[in-house]
Amino acid sequence: MRRRLSTSARWTIVCAVVVVALAVAIRPHGTDVPGPSPVQASATVAAPADLEQARTRAALAPCVAAAPRPAVPADTGPLGALTLTCLSDGRSVDLGSALAGRPALVNIWAYWCGPCRVELPTLAEAAKRADGRLIVLTVHADPNPVAALDLLAQLGVHLPTVEDPQGRVGAAAGAPRVYPTTVLVRADGSVAGVQARPFTSVADVAAVVRSQLGVTL
Repeated sequence: MRRRLSTSARWTIVCAVVVVALAVAIRPHGTDVPGPSPVQASATVAAPADLEQARTRAALAPCVAAAPRPAVPADTGPLGALTLTCLSDGRSVDLGSALAGRPALVNIWAYWCGPCRVELPTLAEAAKRADGRLIVLTVHADPNPVAALDLLAQLGVHLPTVEDPQGRVGAAAGAPRVYPTTVLVRADGSVAGVQARPFTSVADVAAVVRSQLGVTL
């Protein structure tokens, strides 16, 4: 009896070791795509009702201004060929048309990015001071539009925003896939520069757009 129990115990230990070894072997070891786990966790389809309610709460500005702009080819520059979804109404927006004719500050962010939360109100204030001389467009890089809209509503930021979970804007501009990143675009659509860091103040924004775009805030 004593020998039989000892054999059973040994088999239990062997089985436990095998289970642990298998768990270690199949555990994910990371990916080549930068960004924390919320990017993967948020890859869900939003219910239409939830999305519409979030849009109402956020009250974002439209992605294309109603006022006429100077005649500039809409497909000029690396961003001109991109068509993305506008968060304010769900419509497709051609970035060439949205950015044509004026210098632009295109900010790439994600709702789970801490520095982005601090930076977004600063960009909203900079856009207010620009008074139409500078387009400020934000690009949400996570596939969860409701989370983006809820954050913008919480912050009181109503900047025009497009959804870009595939990172097409950053790739077209040659920007690193880190958040926040800002792409400075000239009126002719060419990229004047990339800022792969958060802006710390409106004065910080003003200094960059003055030096790279010739716009005074």
